[in-house]
Amino acid sequence: MRAMAVADGIEVARADITQERVDAIVNAANVNLAHGGGVARAISSAAGPELQSACNRLIAARGPLETGETVATDAFQLPCLKVIHAVGPVYGRHDGEEARLLAAAHTNSIALAAELGLKTLAFPAISCGVYGYPAEEAAPIAISAAINALDNCSVGLVRFCFVGDLERDAFAGALARARNQGD
Repeated sequence: MRAMAVADGIEVARADITQERVDAIVNAANVNLAHGGGVARAISSAAGPELQSACNRLIAARGPLETGETVATDAFQLPCLKVIHAVGPVYGRHDGEEARLLAAAHTNSIALAAELGLKTLAFPAISCGVYGYPAEEAAPIAISAAINALDNCSVGLVRFCFVGDLERDAFAGALARARNQGD
């Protein structure tokens, strides 16, 4: 019953993540926080050049991130407070650890949001773009990780945002299955 209640705090939407009015959006980042393409490029463009500058300073100070790791920056010109940068796995390149690493990217994002006192969070389909993770495989991992992370956590809403139907449908299906399992 608890999992179903937690799953009620998860939404799947057809939406532009850069327009989300939540406390933080999650950026599908690479280890160097270089915003070259896809969702990362869209977020960086909407935030303005200050976001990439902040990321460059962060990487210069601490070095590259590990897969599954997260860090936060200010959101600059975005309509949210923070951007949480989550490094997802490249599909087929982590010796069978891709699912664990993808779950960690989601779990760590939610934990970091809670640590920062944030209550609402929007995610893209981490690793489903150029990193090649099939949406049908990624969706149940991401939804399950979000449900587990939200349990006993101060974050109250996780919204998965997609501009395309393929990812949105995969995540909506995974969320419906998770809710049905909680009945």
